Amino acid sequence: MVQNIKLYYEKEKEMRLVFPTDEDMGYLSKRGAHFGKAKYYTIITLKGTKISDVECVENQGHKSGACGNAVSNIMNLNPDALIVSGIGNSPAQGFAQAGLDLYFDQSSPTVKASVEMFVAGKLEKNRGNGTCSTH
Repeated sequence: MVQNIKLYYEKEKEMRLVFPTDEDMGYLSKRGAHFGKAKYYTIITLKGTKISDVECVENQGHKSGACGNAVSNIMNLNPDALIVSGIGNSPAQGFAQAGLDLYFDQSSPTVKASVEMFVAGKLEKNRGNGTCSTH
């Protein structure tokens, strides 16, 4: 996990991190507990270890009140990684098949705090397994 992150830093490449959130407050947004039902996706662009851009987009799948098309909705954002509190087995496998790095963070209350954990290499990388038994 840490080696992948260091490669981005050494080359000063940009990396797009997507966070499910329940509000549109940039990197101060509270992270959403359920990625498919989050009202927004906050996208953080890192250049090295620094935040170079922050954007927030409405979760189009949320309008139906379900996780409709969550994998494709997120993949359309061109992410390098998705950071969630938890995820069902089916979407976790979908992201693994799509080649998206998936990380778990069950403690950071805000996007900013989660970015700091990611940069420090303290987040667990998922290998296509869900954490929610209802999905």
